[in-house]
Amino acid sequence: MQKSPKYPDFKHKSTLEGLWVDSWLNPSWVKEKMASMALGHVQSGDGLRSRVPGSFRNGDKVSKLCQEGRLKEALHMIELMIQQTTEAPVGAYVCLLKGCSRKKALAEGKQVHALIVQSVLDSNIVLANTLVHMYSKCGSVLDAHKVFSNMPQHNVYSWTAIISAYADSGQGEEAIKLFQQMQETGLAPDKVLFLVVLKACARLAALEQGKQLHSDIIKRGFQSDVIVGSTLVDMYSKCGCTEDARELFNNMSERDVVSWNAMIAGYAQNGLGKEALAMFEEMKQEGMQPNNVTFVLLLKACASLAALEQGKELHCDIINRGFQSDVIVGNTLVDMYAKCGRTEDARELFNNMSERNVVSWNAMIAGYAQNGLSKEALALYEQMKQEGMQPNNVTLVLLLKACASLAALEQGKQLHCDVIKRGFQSDVIVGNTLVDMYAKCGRTEDASELFNNMSERDVISWTVMIAGYAQNGLGKEALSLFDQMQREGTKPNEVTYICVLSACAHSRLVDEGHYVFDSMCKNQGVTPTREHYACMVDLLGRAGCLSDAELFIHKMPIQPDSMVWMTLLGAARNHGHVDIGRRAFNHVVKLEPKNAAPYVLLSNIYAAAGRKDELAKIRNEMKDAGVKNMPGCSWIEVHNQVHAFVEGDATQPQRKEILAELIDWWG
Repeated sequence: MQKSPKYPDFKHKSTLEGLWVDSWLNPSWVKEKMASMALGHVQSGDGLRSRVPGSFRNGDKVSKLCQEGRLKEALHMIELMIQQTTEAPVGAYVCLLKGCSRKKALAEGKQVHALIVQSVLDSNIVLANTLVHMYSKCGSVLDAHKVFSNMPQHNVYSWTAIISAYADSGQGEEAIKLFQQMQETGLAPDKVLFLVVLKACARLAALEQGKQLHSDIIKRGFQSDVIVGSTLVDMYSKCGCTEDARELFNNMSERDVVSWNAMIAGYAQNGLGKEALAMFEEMKQEGMQPNNVTFVLLLKACASLAALEQGKELHCDIINRGFQSDVIVGNTLVDMYAKCGRTEDARELFNNMSERNVVSWNAMIAGYAQNGLSKEALALYEQMKQEGMQPNNVTLVLLLKACASLAALEQGKQLHCDVIKRGFQSDVIVGNTLVDMYAKCGRTEDASELFNNMSERDVISWTVMIAGYAQNGLGKEALSLFDQMQREGTKPNEVTYICVLSACAHSRLVDEGHYVFDSMCKNQGVTPTREHYACMVDLLGRAGCLSDAELFIHKMPIQPDSMVWMTLLGAARNHGHVDIGRRAFNHVVKLEPKNAAPYVLLSNIYAAAGRKDELAKIRNEMKDAGVKNMPGCSWIEVHNQVHAFVEGDATQPQRKEILAELIDWWG
């Protein structure tokens, strides 16, 4: 940068002396001015400056229009400039492309691209890089890659733009491959590029690639950068390596609130809510001030733990630090109280929020639905519409789930109309939830019609429809759809197989169930979980093959849990098999000694078999074990478990005594 008192292009920010451009190595304020005036003016060899065409001076006008979001007017001005001078300043194109990026205005961006090609400027590396960035931000990765591939040369910014395009679109594997290709060209990545690729590794939980990046970062001397360090902590946490993340965090030479948030988030995301809360105490002891993100992360940790008292303490801290009016913090507080079962507190907080957005309404609706208050969720939706708040796809998904839990078909149909009216019918998640709602309301034909008409289907779509058939006892239809799913190239997941096996169990399709289970293990490479084994036990038990079911459990390659043995115990109750029932009971109480359910089931088996002495004995065993509550059992269900005995030979006084004891056990 040199002084030019006679022909100043710019003025010094402090001294106001006239300056002109000699190099690209200028302060950022000069670069911004250069962009708006088509890269500024360059000194000629004889010391004379080139004159600027009038069209270049219009670059300022284009820049102003772009900053105001008036893209169409800016585009029209460039078109006029081209008509008048056959060229427009590069800076004007750059400003307009950046405006298109901010507004995600793909149509206008493509028009600018066409003008750049028309002006034979598409080989300009600055414009090409900005085009790649624009297409990336507008969600058109294919167009971004076309521009990148046609560039005569690439610099680090070019690679960063295209790698970011793939990373931001969820194609992390492709982003990592491109990074490796760039390294093969000999170009050295900068700090920004490392951050982009680290985030891609974090999303993929690609630990090995992340470790390699960590090694490269150390070699290039970026390890002491606080932003890089925080991103590394985040990457290790998202890969499940919280110990490595903590070690890295402890060794950071500099830490800011982002670093602490990354570590707190790492603990919370890996189910270590207590460690996240303990980290907050350390943070305060070291004098680091939390921000709104810190509180959002901690509240989520409390929600996952149902840690109401810690949540209340955080609420007080939020008020003391002045974050109570932050809408994101408010939404997370509503969610925390709801997940802790305090829907009244959540609603009071919701009602008193100074600002509410659609996420606020969704949090409260979800809170009602999660606590079994589906009617309240639907009533809140009506209030939401009355107040003029527009629902989004998440709102409708939550409400459809509420209808499904209530089997509220009419409300579900009304919501279906809302889905169509608001243009969400092509949303695959909404579509899946609609199919589930109709199936749970017993309308499998409507669910099937909706499923067949979906413009897009994923593995969840198929699984939901198969589950719908299973729930309604249509095992053969479930198997037929499962076959169709595989023929059309959609690979079933673990949940799909659980639904298919459940369908076989409910329809007593033993041979078909065996075939599906064997195929899953041998041909599809799916490792069976305890849920899959429980489904097979249920299948054999419902079909009356109790000995086969017991043998199947003993041959399991993994240790059976209480759910598997409870499934066998339930089958023994249904078929009146005392010996197998007693053996299954023994296994359950070893694993869950305080669970009342196995005692109730075995009591029912003894009662049905007229084994009064054994029934009295099991009641005493239950008392001796200190089992008081019967989780999951209503009074009617408990009464029905011993109905045969109570209504049989027992005298009225005995009957009253037994019922009184049952009430006492139930708590």
